[in-house]
Amino acid sequence: MALAGLASGAVVVMARRVMEFWLKPYFWVLIAVALFDIAVLIENRGRADAMLPMDARLLSFLIGIALMVAVTVIAGSQARFF
Repeated sequence: MALAGLASGAVVVMARRVMEFWLKPYFWVLIAVALFDIAVLIENRGRADAMLPMDARLLSFLIGIALMVAVTVIAGSQARFF
C-alpha cells in the first residue's frame, strides 16, 4: 500500500487534472487494498483464516493515503483531495 500511495501521489503531482476525474485518487489506494485482498484470497484458495485482519487492512489504507498526501505536500502541489 505504500507503493500505491507513493504512485498515486506522483500521478497527482505530475498530472493535476486527475483530480477532476469522477474517481478520486484516494479511491485508487482503496482499490489497491481490494486487489491485494483478492490476490491473497486466490493464493490461499479461499481459506478465510489466511486473510489479513481488518485492523491491518485499515492501517495499510491509512499509510497509503498519508504517503499520497505527503508526496503532494513535499512536491508543493496545491491538489485538494477532499
